[in-house]
Amino acid sequence: MDKLDIREVEGPGGVAVIELSGALTLSSLFEFQDATRREWKNGLVLALGEVSYMDSAGLGAILGLFAASQRKGTGFALAEVGKRVMTLLEVSKVDGLVPRYGSVAEAAAALRTSGPQRN
Repeated sequence: MDKLDIREVEGPGGVAVIELSGALTLSSLFEFQDATRREWKNGLVLALGEVSYMDSAGLGAILGLFAASQRKGTGFALAEVGKRVMTLLEVSKVDGLVPRYGSVAEAAAALRTSGPQRN
């Protein structure tokens, strides 16, 4: 399996962007969770365009981040979701749950526009 590379950059408007490359699986889960375990006061975008494979553990970690962002009232979105990962989202019936955009710029703009997402 591919190794998971994680790169954090600051996106437009101070939105945090985490770019993932490789496989997001059970074997890379703890590395992913360590990299994403902090406050994202201006929102977080996960760029998944270079993710070659994701298993149910990776999907669960992403859904956990989404749930945490909703509880905290911070923005969260996926960007550049590739066909293979999109298939996993569709098969698991969560494709309409997590906000997703074609580019990091679109996702960051949506998070800046929507402001805090309080329930």
